[in-house]
Amino acid sequence: MLPEIKISVRTLVEYFYRSGSIDNKFRTVTTLTEGTKVHKAIQSTYKDIDQKEVFLKTNIEYEKMLFTIEGRCDGLIFHNEEILIDEIKSTVRNLADIEEDTFPVHWAQAKVYAFIYAKDNNQRKMNVQLTYVQVVTKEQKKFTKQFTFEELKQFVENLVKQYAPYASLIHEHRMNRDQSIKDLQFPFEKYREGQRTLAGAIYKTIAEGRNIFANAPTGIGKTISTIFPTVKAIGEGKLERMFYLTAKTITRQTAEEAFSLMRRKGLCMSAVTITAKEKVCFKEETRCQKDYCEFANGYYDRINEAILDIFSHETFINRTTIEEYARKHTLCPFEFSLDLAIIADAIICDYNYIFDPKVSLKRFFDEYKRQSALLIDEAHNLVDRAREMFSAELYKSSFLALKREYKGTTLFDSVTKLNKYFIDLNKKCSENGYLVLKELQEDLVEMLEVFAHNAEIELLQSTKSEDQQLLLDSYFAATGFVRISKLFDERFVLYIETLKNEVQLKIFCLDPSYLLQQIRKRFRSTVYFSATLLPLQYFMDMLGGTTEDYTLSIPSPFAKEQTDVFINPLSTRYHDRDFTKKQMIDMLTKLVSERPGNYLIFFPSYQYMKSVYEEFTTNFHEIRTIIQNNSMTEDEREQFLEEFKDDHTDTLIGFVVLGGIFSEGVDLKGNRLNGVIVVGVGLPQLCLERNIMKEYFQSTGKNGYDYAYTFPGMNKVLQAGGRLIRSETDTGIIILVDDRFLTQKYQGLLPAEWREFQRI
Repeated sequence: MLPEIKISVRTLVEYFYRSGSIDNKFRTVTTLTEGTKVHKAIQSTYKDIDQKEVFLKTNIEYEKMLFTIEGRCDGLIFHNEEILIDEIKSTVRNLADIEEDTFPVHWAQAKVYAFIYAKDNNQRKMNVQLTYVQVVTKEQKKFTKQFTFEELKQFVENLVKQYAPYASLIHEHRMNRDQSIKDLQFPFEKYREGQRTLAGAIYKTIAEGRNIFANAPTGIGKTISTIFPTVKAIGEGKLERMFYLTAKTITRQTAEEAFSLMRRKGLCMSAVTITAKEKVCFKEETRCQKDYCEFANGYYDRINEAILDIFSHETFINRTTIEEYARKHTLCPFEFSLDLAIIADAIICDYNYIFDPKVSLKRFFDEYKRQSALLIDEAHNLVDRAREMFSAELYKSSFLALKREYKGTTLFDSVTKLNKYFIDLNKKCSENGYLVLKELQEDLVEMLEVFAHNAEIELLQSTKSEDQQLLLDSYFAATGFVRISKLFDERFVLYIETLKNEVQLKIFCLDPSYLLQQIRKRFRSTVYFSATLLPLQYFMDMLGGTTEDYTLSIPSPFAKEQTDVFINPLSTRYHDRDFTKKQMIDMLTKLVSERPGNYLIFFPSYQYMKSVYEEFTTNFHEIRTIIQNNSMTEDEREQFLEEFKDDHTDTLIGFVVLGGIFSEGVDLKGNRLNGVIVVGVGLPQLCLERNIMKEYFQSTGKNGYDYAYTFPGMNKVLQAGGRLIRSETDTGIIILVDDRFLTQKYQGLLPAEWREFQRI
């Protein structure tokens, strides 16, 4: 049987016809929000006998491969005895600039549809029409050509011939991949305690097309325990690919190390890491314009050759490898990583590439997703990240500034109305300076749509883009707000808050669970895992879990004797901090005098941390200390951690913030870390948003305070404590400083291995 190469019509024609540069001067987002409307508007003019969104599929044999080509044409129009394929394209360009042959790729797409229809229906000739619609003015322009079946057949066969070397490379890679996976053994001599259970549960989940929430303790080896069974599922044809999603760079590196380890054990599998554009850009400014950046200029003329090159020589494609080949072929490394991700077996990236409606990978179509699994590392982070992704905000100051700057333009009226709207809202705010609305204000959305329309015209006509940053930022804020408004339901509120002379307006997502659930439905399986997915029911509620999902909680593989746990019942409440500061410093000095070593002490805020740090270092300057600042780069973070030496002869205390960059992904094994002190129960600061959340969850029958404050706070505590014991040989001390840790409620939220404690 011939190997089958499945390919969409669009992918096939773009492979051959894709050309030109990345040139991200202003691009209206109307093409995203209005594109579907444009298509429907054109299709609504069709006659009853005409068809729209017609699925077409054909098979072509070439060089011992069977190419299955499929797609949906926009329209199939019947006129007398002639049949016409209609390909609709929305554009922001002036239609006067579009000639018949301006976009060969559009003709190519329509011609492939025409060939498939003619082949299936024995048509000797076909008419092909390109319908261009200007999204702002709604003006239309049409071009029509006629082709014989033989012309169409020759055209499509030539496309397949051009695509075949690439298809052959991918097919050969997948044959080698599947064989290497079949031969692949678990990359360590033996499984750690609990590791085989986790790996088995992940495999079963994917094989059945289900979802799982797994709480697996630190040190068990969660990364390899989730990736390895997923790789096995790919080798057995249960999956086509996996996404490994992380919230932080450090956990991305752990996933890369897992793939590198398996590669050394014989795995032949392509894994691509997507790094944020700002981090990988080769230029001083991240400005994707062909006249500024040589890596953007002519990008699409070189991309096919580069993809063939990198996939012919590499399997594990991390940031360094991408940058190497991007320089070799003069390509934008970020766009290169996205193009590589389309054909990779594994994609390592941030949460937002899947879940954020503003930046998600639109090029990954649903058919692609249905054959994929999501592995969500440190899944506890997704709750707040999702709230952020599904929320949007606007500020009065932006529209006031635009009102002053754009007098006498088409923009002036719309920004004046928006500025007045903010003034009226400000008057309606309570004495506390805020107003919470449970209904979306449709008049506001309409005003923002008018503003966005006028801003598009101004931005498209302007030749001075460098002077229009405020308008550009306001435009994207407005269109983002409109996009999020389409999601608004009972799980959202709209709130207004006055801050001195500023007025903030925010669509705030209280409960992201439903939207997360809708996104995950597009994938075969989703695996949520973390060392602190506790309480499990809370995270299932917040991440869109259902009763059909699997759950797994693995006990710690480490002996209780490895950790000495103490509770010091000092009050760390805001109003008590000055009174208990001396006792806390006395505790620290007693600890390091009795147990010299390396320590991390976590505080609930920078202000509290600095207050204790300054007094401690003034009185005990002979003890070596380092402190986290609130804007550390990755290099500064690494330098901070490098201070924790395994062969230390003196004491080092690192003062850090609870829930900050040192709370997760820090792996100080052995003697590099001897103790962790956690100050406070981690409660988020009292604020308007948390109080709105509290009221919302209370109204749904849950404990509102726990959902808004207690559970998120204790998760930070568990993360901080988890920095200590990282292997079977690690030992150390954990001190929990707060009288609330002695209450029944907080005792119930501590891990089992922490509950045998001593009171200070």
